[in-house]
Amino acid sequence: MKQLKTLLLATVLCIGTVSFTYAQSKIAHINTNELIIAMPEMKAAQTELEALSKTYQTDLQSMGTELQKKSEQYNAEAATKTQEENAKREQELMTMEQNARQFQTKAQQDLEEKRETLFKPITEKARAAILKVGRAQGFEYVLDSGVGVTIVADGKDLLNDVKKELGI
Repeated sequence: MKQLKTLLLATVLCIGTVSFTYAQSKIAHINTNELIIAMPEMKAAQTELEALSKTYQTDLQSMGTELQKKSEQYNAEAATKTQEENAKREQELMTMEQNARQFQTKAQQDLEEKRETLFKPITEKARAAILKVGRAQGFEYVLDSGVGVTIVADGKDLLNDVKKELGI
């Protein structure tokens, strides 16, 4: 019985110590999406991505227009051509369509790679500023409120402080 009391007392002390430790943690929060959108580098990156995307769209549209024109031409001339010539033309149209699909896939991959190349330094810069401000103000945890994390009512919002750090 005495051992049970000792074990129970030790358990209560451990729980109390852990609760006290967690109560002493300083927690802040920031909406990283809002921060990154406000950064001038992000606006420049988005402009560059939009320009590249428009270039790819224009090229893809011209390929589609060319394919449609050839298809119409070949359909109009089909009655005057031999079966062998029509089969050859049909194969040419299928090749053109396949090339257009491959171009579209490649363009999407290129855009995704470009997005990664442009956004990675921006997010790293934001993360570094958040860490710097959070540590300078003595916070142990900084939660990202932009991803649906429940915010502690007493936590401080670091957005304005980090914007100052970044010169925004």
